[in-house]
Amino acid sequence: MPAIASFDRARIAYQELGEGRPVVLLHGFMGLGSQWITSGHAGLLASHGFRVILPDLRGHGASDRPHHPDLYPPDALADDILALVAELGLDDYDLGGYSLGGRVTLRMLVRGARPRRAVIAGQGLDALDGATSRTGSLRRNLTAIVQLEELDPGAQQLASWLTQLDADPYALLHVLDTHVATPRSAVGQIDVPTMVVVGDGDDGHSSAVDLAAALPSSHYVRVPGDHWTTFTGPDFGAVILEWLSKPFDAR
Repeated sequence: MPAIASFDRARIAYQELGEGRPVVLLHGFMGLGSQWITSGHAGLLASHGFRVILPDLRGHGASDRPHHPDLYPPDALADDILALVAELGLDDYDLGGYSLGGRVTLRMLVRGARPRRAVIAGQGLDALDGATSRTGSLRRNLTAIVQLEELDPGAQQLASWLTQLDADPYALLHVLDTHVATPRSAVGQIDVPTMVVVGDGDDGHSSAVDLAAALPSSHYVRVPGDHWTTFTGPDFGAVILEWLSKPFDAR
């Protein structure tokens, strides 16, 4: 996989699919950029004239997964993708992400990224907080895994996913430490048309409508699925394609 050297020289790997208008899509926690391909969403966009760019976030996949906490500074994931955008010379592009990727998208927008359109999916209003509704349980279960403790059912399920995805629990623990809070006032300054998407069974992110309301130029959509199945369902890719295909001045 090709890669760029980020702001601190960390290797951030990425894949590309298709030709045309660039769109950068970010995966969720423990995920991979390639999941946008296996879900069919990247192929759908590529078939409609998009150059789909799929990074592996720091601590994930083929990107650097160091174990030292100093290599996970605050907002590192947003800084990595800002570096990718700059390195690839993407002056006119679209941006989106699911779950953790949606949180990183929000941070990029707050930090000054100005894509033509953005997508924040699988997130609610707690994406503005330093810790989301799932951070505590993830930290507790990852800590149990790395310390070889007896695992409760939740930690056992997480350990199974880590094995399936070849994910690194040490790196993922440090990824949680990169989260920073976003002031509500900063969200109110984002002028990028942004679609907020959530599954109709995603109870953990029921405040997605409130997140959309906090964005000055937003479009709120619910699609079938819970937090896990929304991403793999065909409706999710279809609403992203529809949103990114709108004329520039269409809100």
